[in-house]
Amino acid sequence: MSYITPDQLAKRPGARELAQVATPEHEAVVDSELMEATLTGADRSTWSIEEIEVADEALGTIEDAMADAKSVIDGFLARRGYLPLNPVPPIVTTWARAILRYMLHKDRIGDSKDDPIVRDYNDAMRLLQLTADGKFSLGAEDTSAPAGTGSPDWSSPERQFTRETMSDF
Repeated sequence: MSYITPDQLAKRPGARELAQVATPEHEAVVDSELMEATLTGADRSTWSIEEIEVADEALGTIEDAMADAKSVIDGFLARRGYLPLNPVPPIVTTWARAILRYMLHKDRIGDSKDDPIVRDYNDAMRLLQLTADGKFSLGAEDTSAPAGTGSPDWSSPERQFTRETMSDF
């Protein structure tokens, strides 16, 4: 089970962005309407067979990135025993989207401190690490309480001075 679906990706980041980064380098960028139809499973009969094949290649690239993002997330969540996730918490879908976009934009050039794709990826990785360390919860569906919650445990040595031991004084 994937943490994000092509249909969710069609909504955000959107078919246009995905077509631009996932189309094979030797091909013209897939039309955004065709990419949206490919992501959502809509009718593609108005496009040529060649255009549909290129869109399917782009979808394959996206699905590979989806699998890679899932593997990264699983690596962190397995440390806390969260797997398998059913249902998938919304925060995990957000992380999958951020990691997938970062992977698809691998050839992006620019200043990473102002880049929202890099920022979202770094945030996802930081929160995944905090989750693996037990310092961040997956939300209301999280059945594993983070370390350090609950009532404190008390332990002390047996009392030295009691009513009975002090009765002679």
